[in-house]
Amino acid sequence: MAELAPVALEDLLERFQKGDVRALARALTLVEAGHPLGQALLKALRGRGRAKVVGVTGSPGAGKSTLTDRLILEARKRGERVGVLAVDPSSPFTGGAILGDRIRMMRHHQDPGVYIRSLASRGALGGLAGATVAALSLLEAFGFERIFVETVGVGQSEVDIARVADTTLLVLTPAAGDAVQAFKAGVMEIADLFAVNKFDLPGGERIIQELKSALELAPPRPGGWRPPIYPTVAATGEGVEALFEGLEAHHQHLLAHGLLEGHRLERARFEVESVIQEWGRRRTQDAKELVAQVAQGLLSPEEAALRLLKAEERPL
Repeated sequence: MAELAPVALEDLLERFQKGDVRALARALTLVEAGHPLGQALLKALRGRGRAKVVGVTGSPGAGKSTLTDRLILEARKRGERVGVLAVDPSSPFTGGAILGDRIRMMRHHQDPGVYIRSLASRGALGGLAGATVAALSLLEAFGFERIFVETVGVGQSEVDIARVADTTLLVLTPAAGDAVQAFKAGVMEIADLFAVNKFDLPGGERIIQELKSALELAPPRPGGWRPPIYPTVAATGEGVEALFEGLEAHHQHLLAHGLLEGHRLERARFEVESVIQEWGRRRTQDAKELVAQVAQGLLSPEEAALRLLKAEERPL
């Protein structure tokens, strides 16, 4: 990526602060690429704005993108400016990602009050990349009042989203095994609200009853919050208005019990951990000899990691 002169950086910052969408897109690209100027922009802009951040997760095919599309409509009815980060997993082999979630949100592409950005997880061990949190900070600084972060809902991403979002929405369907898989994966403990989407299919009531039974055994949530369950049919919009009101009720609960600041601190902790993880991934790719010594039993993983840390402190 070409270097930006300081004057160009100041110009980008000025245009960003004036609400230039192209400046936002450029800033997001710099941050996602890990460019030093992207980090400089983040330092200058971080902490501005206070968006309501909603994480949307669930198994592939649950209808998350269509449901998010409907939730965007509800937010726009209330006059909110909406940002969307759609995170797709990167291939561990090619590094590529499909980034196709925008297809189901095309109705908003001409709405200046909606901005949708697709991101790749970039090998973040099946979860969210630190760049996702950085992008979230930029959208907040740009003035979006509600931000949806949609994950593909596999691997670590379901747990990660709870550390990044203020409110976590888990989307299930009446498809066989969905509720059981949710119990086994532990995501019951991180969801603040549940949507049983495609409720017009057989088995919807059974899923709701299973969820209610499981929630009765779940540990109490901060402030005494009890996760509600909403039946929805995203394709037609049925139940979406009630679900949106539930999202708003959870945000008001966080405000009333002083829980938002803790969420912001956890988000920053996650971002720092992600930077360390990415640093380690890059360093081990370059340290083939050191990795070979671990495989041969000549070094323990801890000893190898310490050597990498010491090598970082002084040139090799």
